[in-house]
Amino acid sequence: MKRLASSLCVLLFSAVSLAAQSSSSLALLDSNESEGAGVHAVRSWHPAAPNTMKPFSHLAFGGGISPLGVNMAMATNLNRYLNLRGTGNIFNYTVSNFTTNGFTANGKLNLASAGTSIDIYPFPNHGLRFSPGVLFYNQNGLTANATVAAGQSFTLNSVNYYSSASNPVTATASLGLNTHKQAFTATTGWGNMISRRGGHWSFPVEIGAAFTGSPSLNMTIAGTACDQTGVYCVDVAQNQQIQANLQAQIAKYQNDIDPLKVYPIASFGLAYSFNTRSAR
Repeated sequence: MKRLASSLCVLLFSAVSLAAQSSSSLALLDSNESEGAGVHAVRSWHPAAPNTMKPFSHLAFGGGISPLGVNMAMATNLNRYLNLRGTGNIFNYTVSNFTTNGFTANGKLNLASAGTSIDIYPFPNHGLRFSPGVLFYNQNGLTANATVAAGQSFTLNSVNYYSSASNPVTATASLGLNTHKQAFTATTGWGNMISRRGGHWSFPVEIGAAFTGSPSLNMTIAGTACDQTGVYCVDVAQNQQIQANLQAQIAKYQNDIDPLKVYPIASFGLAYSFNTRSAR
């Protein structure tokens, strides 16, 4: 993570240095000799057209979709090469009656995050950009409640149990995609929310990742489980063997979702910009 932060700082410093070198240049035009008079008429030095933008002279709003949810963005220019961009993402989705390992579950996906980034345009008249940033708010996660019907079998760590008719087995689970509440982001993309060529509309595209850390997974079970005959039954919350198999099952799930410690970002959307004051 320290190496990533150092790389982002170097990238940002390089872009600022590039912006500082965009000062106006002077051009000397050819002198012409006046015929018969022997007098040289020399045109004066004059600066080229300015190649700068006043900070905060433009503002843009946009929206789109990504794996972080429905995206809302606002951006302003810092200079010709840099934009400051803020983003917010939100999405809720409910899934009902899906089955896994004998458990029938109802789950809810909740995505809510907000962040900021510096958009660096090494070639400001073109749309290519690089964007180091940070998610400063991250509440992405999944919650689920599950039951096992009376007499129905369920599996923990490849061991079969049967839900009691008098006290069926229930479970609760939570998945957190926010081990790092403040997470680095690194993206690249095409499309400038604040066009350097003029115009108001743009269609930005972005790909990259948020380094949110390994997902956290918690699961608890309650109720009574029996053997296949239904004669021998135990409290699943108190039985050490069942709890050991539960923890082993959680470890398997954790291994499956561990790649999400680098959460993908792939978004596209629409943006509109306008002047807040004179741009030059």
